[in-house]
Amino acid sequence: MKKSLLLLAFCVFMGRLGFAQQEIVNELNQKYAKYTAISDKIWQLAEPGYLEEKTSELLIAELSNAGFEVQRGVGEMKTAFVATYGSGYPTIGILAEMDALPGLSQEAVPYRKAKYVNAYGHGCGHNLFGVGSVAAAIATKNWMEKAKIKGIIRLIGTPAEEGAGGGKTYLVKEGVFKDIDAVLHWHPGDNNNASPNSSLAYRVANFSFSGLAAHASASPEKGRSALDAVEAMNYMVNLMREHISPETRIHYVIKNGGLTSNIVPDYAMVEYTIRNPTAQGLEEIWKRLMKTAEAAALGTETKMSYEILAGLYNLLPNDVLAKEMQKSLEKIGGVKYTPEETEFAEKIRLTVNSQSLAPLTAAQEVKPYTSGLAFPASTDVGDVSWVTPTAGLSTATWVTGVPAHSWQAVACNGMSIGHKGMINAAQTIALTAQNLFKDTKLIEQSKEELYQRRGTKVFEYKSLAGDRKPPLDYRK
Repeated sequence: MKKSLLLLAFCVFMGRLGFAQQEIVNELNQKYAKYTAISDKIWQLAEPGYLEEKTSELLIAELSNAGFEVQRGVGEMKTAFVATYGSGYPTIGILAEMDALPGLSQEAVPYRKAKYVNAYGHGCGHNLFGVGSVAAAIATKNWMEKAKIKGIIRLIGTPAEEGAGGGKTYLVKEGVFKDIDAVLHWHPGDNNNASPNSSLAYRVANFSFSGLAAHASASPEKGRSALDAVEAMNYMVNLMREHISPETRIHYVIKNGGLTSNIVPDYAMVEYTIRNPTAQGLEEIWKRLMKTAEAAALGTETKMSYEILAGLYNLLPNDVLAKEMQKSLEKIGGVKYTPEETEFAEKIRLTVNSQSLAPLTAAQEVKPYTSGLAFPASTDVGDVSWVTPTAGLSTATWVTGVPAHSWQAVACNGMSIGHKGMINAAQTIALTAQNLFKDTKLIEQSKEELYQRRGTKVFEYKSLAGDRKPPLDYRK
């Protein structure tokens, strides 16, 4: 009876997958233990942006051993790399992120227990992201080699996605994506979803003010407070909030406000992040922000300077590619928990601050396809999406309800729930790439959609971070 049920399940699965697709799925299932072991190594390393040296070497070693030609140190970034296999048309790229987040050290247990105090942790699951993408690229390459498929598969190792890193922006500026016909990527999450999203364009900058120090009580008239300038700027920005679009986001933090209260501060600095649904809208908000900084300096008789730390384009969705990704994801399905995983999930959910949580069985489901979604945050994948058609997905690597950038996410990323989601993502990307190689009309259609969404066929990329070089020391 048991054998009959297994045979029936296999036949149902084969009904969803063709023989070539089944081969890819089987290969990745067979290498499950290998890839999860690598992801666990990277989870333990938890290296910050631009410092992912051991992580990068692990991924490069796998690709080199699989027959990819690897270019290291791309775009003046030591840990960035491009791995290529094949020749001819089309060229399909796969993104692989790898950096960790500060302050999120955590063991793979369903309660808060840091491995190291104030250390880094993979709160966004980039240990899974990088390995899953490499696994997809290798599986696609093996199929291409066996089936004698023309075309190029290219894995792009992208450092420093988090914070003000913006690693992909420097790769776009370097021209890494200029000859890539379509880009596929994924991200860990708490659900299985391939619907296309837009995101917010983004810029981060430090505003510094220089004044005159003086004794705050004996001779305050001789001082000119840089902190007053920062507070004046902040006050004007907060008044401005009433007169900006509701989708716009402005956040700030005072990074330097002086040394002691009895000295008039001669230096102060505030960091601002601004976001808007479009790059054009971002530039308009930036001009208004600059006016508040200039006015603050004028009114306090201080001098102002600024430094742009990072800038990201909004993400351009691509329905043509996203629909292919959705088809592949529906064939693969979601994540099914063992009794041990269910126990882990139930315990960790008790630590999540949420009023309404979907049932744990939601991890098994694939969300229906929906166009026109807006992700109210930012990603450097946005810059990639402006120069080549791009599509991505998320898989349930985290227990339903667990937020990104949390210790709970770190815990899930270091155990079997995360591993299962990673392999599902690798299988989905590999099947999608296979479909694009077999039907290149889809790529041409996706390019036409890109031209329509950005409003022009010819596009000259200009980084929203300006001419600055990669901030290689931003995590030191």
